[in-house]
This record gives sequence, structure tokens and C-alpha cells, in this order.
Amino acid sequence: MADFIEFATQNWILFLALVAILGWLISTEVLNRLSGIAAVNSNQALRLINDQEALVLDIRDGGDYKKAHIPDAVNIPFASLGSRLGELKKFKGKPVVLCCPPGIGVSKAGSLLKKGGFESIHNLSGGLPSWQGANLPVNKK
Repeated sequence: MADFIEFATQNWILFLALVAILGWLISTEVLNRLSGIAAVNSNQALRLINDQEALVLDIRDGGDYKKAHIPDAVNIPFASLGSRLGELKKFKGKPVVLCCPPGIGVSKAGSLLKKGGFESIHNLSGGLPSWQGANLPVNKK
């Protein structure tokens, strides 16, 4: 314990950065859980898509979407999600799987969807890279 305290005092900037990063990670997880958004891995998302006809909502910008996306995913960039929720009303009774870019608050997108009447919202953990890492298909058009 004394070694840890000595390290923390001698490297206080690193220690402060560690505390800040841990705080950010914990707060992000707590916000996601409080918002009612379930994290799913690629296989769980695939089951939702196949078994419950889940909507895959890709909220990355159009350029990233065009490079690669999950087949049949609907692309509405996060910045315009609030104003374009009406386009998704036919999917209200189905689960929604969010495909998000790093740094976008899933809880913010989930809150918009909840206000729009969506109840079953899931976040694809790791986004498109985890989908591709599971060797699942992507469209590149």
C-alpha cells in the first residue's frame, strides 16, 4: 500500500488521468443502465435481427455508413435523429439495435428514441468493428 501511495504522489498527473478515465467509464455505464438501453454483442444483435426483426439504426455519419454498414441498417446520423424520428414510426413495435460511432452518447440517442415511443433499445457493443470482428456480413455500397 505504501508503494501505491508513493507512486500516486510521484506521478500525480498519471494518477489523476487514471481516476478521470475510470470515472468517465463508470458514469457512461451507469447512464446507459439508467436509460434502459441494453448492451448486446454481435451474436445477440444477430438473434434480435433474425428472431424479432429488429431495426438496426446506424447513427454514424453518412460517409462512414457508405464505407461499410450492417445489411438493411437504416442510417440516420445522430445530429439529425431528433428531427427524423418520424421516418422510423413503422418500427415502433420492434427492437432497435443502435450502431454508434465511438464518442457518441448512446444514452442520448436512446433517450430520443424513448421519447419517440420506442421501448426495446439495444446498443451494439463495439459498434461495427465488433460486428466485422465476428465475421458477420457488411455492405460496402
